Amino acid sequence: MSEIKLTQYSHGSGCGCKISPKVLDQILHTLTPQNAFPNLLVGNKDKDDAAVFDLGNGEAIISTTDFFMPIVDDAFDFGRIASTNALSDIYAMGGEPMMAIAILGWPIDTIPAEIAQKVLDGSRATCTAANIPLAGGHSIDSPEPFFGLAVTGKVKIEHLKQNSTATEGCLLYLTKPLGVGLLATAQKMGISNPEYLQVAVNQMATLNKVGADLGKLSAVKAMTDVTGFGLLGHLVEMCEGSNLSAEISYEKVPKMPEANDYLYPFCAPKGCNTNWESYGEKVSAINDTQRILLADPQTSGGLLIAVEPAGKEALERILQENGVVAESFGQMIAKTEKSINVI
Repeated sequence: MSEIKLTQYSHGSGCGCKISPKVLDQILHTLTPQNAFPNLLVGNKDKDDAAVFDLGNGEAIISTTDFFMPIVDDAFDFGRIASTNALSDIYAMGGEPMMAIAILGWPIDTIPAEIAQKVLDGSRATCTAANIPLAGGHSIDSPEPFFGLAVTGKVKIEHLKQNSTATEGCLLYLTKPLGVGLLATAQKMGISNPEYLQVAVNQMATLNKVGADLGKLSAVKAMTDVTGFGLLGHLVEMCEGSNLSAEISYEKVPKMPEANDYLYPFCAPKGCNTNWESYGEKVSAINDTQRILLADPQTSGGLLIAVEPAGKEALERILQENGVVAESFGQMIAKTEKSINVI
């Protein structure tokens, strides 16, 4: 069992196996009439992180699910990372998770059940860190291994954050540096530095708990997490939802220094190219190195935050109290020809 490498059993890895934004739009498009649900504050019509249902008492339930194929070979770490990634959707809405149920697909004739048990142990460790129960789940025999969670959370409606409510002049922050997609691909290719990979694992397994505190900050106007669509894809969604554009400084975008060794087309995850094909025309001209990093699909990535300038100090104080050191890398501006202008 010690020789089993989970990433070799799946064609994708982590959030890099996510369906591209362009194809997803086609899948979600429907002409079928939909019933109106007044209590559904955030649903299918919104390109947001989770669904939100108003309970009528000033609070709302947040519901989300996320799962993917292995991004690392270690089963315990895979369980931790997949669970951290799923919980992030709750934090990105400014909420707090309440409980989770597991979603497991496993090729039982190919990979021993004991390995799946380690995946679940990793998930339990993350749920314990989030102070919630892993309360149940569902499993199937599948050709490729996959794992994730369906998570229920809660939020006071006044603290709810969406990705479509940024305002002009808001400063942009990212709580985790970019590059894990590149490092994970290098691992799958057998060319990764083990020390670099461990840095990526530690980052992916770090909960975005700070989102619940940021939800209470009125100056935070919009928030989402950066996952499979890369920074550019999730920022495009924020821009389009808010009817604004963004101006970002490539030099100020937080990056993992370890990723510098893999900023080459042959190391770029497949998702990087499909991402760019989906939204590249919405971004100003950039070079290949910038494209590879900014469109790199992130697994369990950081929170992308749009905050009013007046709330800058309060935001940075909350981030520092939660062990996050970040500076603004851009701002929301009036709508221009391109959704994102990289300088």
